[in-house]
Amino acid sequence: MHDSLTPLLNALSQAAQRQHAAFYAPGHKQGQGVSRKMQDLIGKQVFQADLPELPELDNLFAPTGAIVAAQSLAAQTFGATHTWFLVNGSTSGIIAAILATCGMGEKIILPRNIHQSAIAGLILSGAIPIFINPETEPQGGFAYNVTPEAVSQALIQHPDTKAVMILHPTYQGVCSDLQAIADLTHSYQIPLLVDEAHGAHFAFHADLPPSAMSLGADLAVQSTHKTLSSLTQSSMVHLQGDRVCPQRISKALQLVQSTSPSYLLLASLDATRQQMATAGNELMREAIALARIARTKIAEIPYLSIFNPEIQPGCHHLDLTRLTIDISPLGITGFAADEILHKQLGVTCELPLLQHLTFIISLGNTSADIQQLIEAISVLSSRFQAPSSKRPALSFPLPAFSSPSVIVSPRQAYFSATETISIEQGSDRLCGELICPYPPGIPLLMPGEVITREVIEYLQQIVAAGGTITGCNDPTLQTVQALK
Repeated sequence: MHDSLTPLLNALSQAAQRQHAAFYAPGHKQGQGVSRKMQDLIGKQVFQADLPELPELDNLFAPTGAIVAAQSLAAQTFGATHTWFLVNGSTSGIIAAILATCGMGEKIILPRNIHQSAIAGLILSGAIPIFINPETEPQGGFAYNVTPEAVSQALIQHPDTKAVMILHPTYQGVCSDLQAIADLTHSYQIPLLVDEAHGAHFAFHADLPPSAMSLGADLAVQSTHKTLSSLTQSSMVHLQGDRVCPQRISKALQLVQSTSPSYLLLASLDATRQQMATAGNELMREAIALARIARTKIAEIPYLSIFNPEIQPGCHHLDLTRLTIDISPLGITGFAADEILHKQLGVTCELPLLQHLTFIISLGNTSADIQQLIEAISVLSSRFQAPSSKRPALSFPLPAFSSPSVIVSPRQAYFSATETISIEQGSDRLCGELICPYPPGIPLLMPGEVITREVIEYLQQIVAAGGTITGCNDPTLQTVQALK
């Protein structure tokens, strides 16, 4: 009975149905003034629940009622002591985690394939990154995760570090030996922060990787909307132990979250928590079963292979619901394959890369979805397999990440004067902007890093192949911003 409660969702439902004259924001007044086109798309009822911080709905930044109750239930469900609901996505949680643990000039250890939100946290906090490089997939297609040995070496060299941040999992579902990393981190009496954006579902089935909380993480940030059922942009921060002060998390979140939070997003988090607390194991069992079917059938399609590594350095667990296909033997890029699948075959992937396609299989997928995916991949293979003997497999080895040593801190570089130069002139200059293929949102260059010829060529390959570059002033990469 306790698991089935939805205090925030119930409060919002009651407030939406209350008859009254509204003289407060938002301006559409529960849908009375909404655009007809918007109403035709999603209906009018949703606007009735698009309400602000009414007394009965509590306040996200000073909660005492329904929000407190909903967050407390979420903490119990996800194995934490404290949980905060996020309406600015996991980005706000990652930034807040760094702000709460690291100050100006203080060190934080983190993998170089971290999400760009962590770079924002470094810029805002003034923290100094100690980057460790992840292991890489043997063919060089993408990065795995970091090893405990790499974390240990970094801690030995930088014993004054204030925190360690780890990805769990990567975009392809690869998890490191997080428990060993937690033990190492705690031996230095510092917190382990985990970007668990793609692992909100881990706690609900034994065939999935263990959750960060269960492995000893002090703090984990989860994109509840990515793999569970809450609305886009809704996420959670989970905290346990006493190595991170909860008041500092609350204080940091006030800096990076909207002062006008969407109660639709907040209520969707409450509803998702209730759904997983009462039926999570069964929902994950079904999703895993569908993923196994997809993995088995697609592996039988000629010329294609499924990413399914054995346990090895940088890969301690693999999320089976994250399906990554190597399409390079077909002689086309992942971007080209993604366009064909999306526009012609009715299947859309989560992440196209130069050589791979990654699909998220979640509790929302059906048997029909899986069958459509298998058929579409089979059609794709048949279209390109005939001339394959004459068509060499494409190979785009991932360039080595920049040296873990920091010449100019991300904050200092961000606020430094820059100049626009041609990309050909960029080699060996210090980058003045964040240059990031998106998705997955992992910067290949960040403010203060040395621009290398290898990275330039790789980025140009992405642009030429139809990929998208974000964060930079010139997304065509004809020019780049360099520090003066």
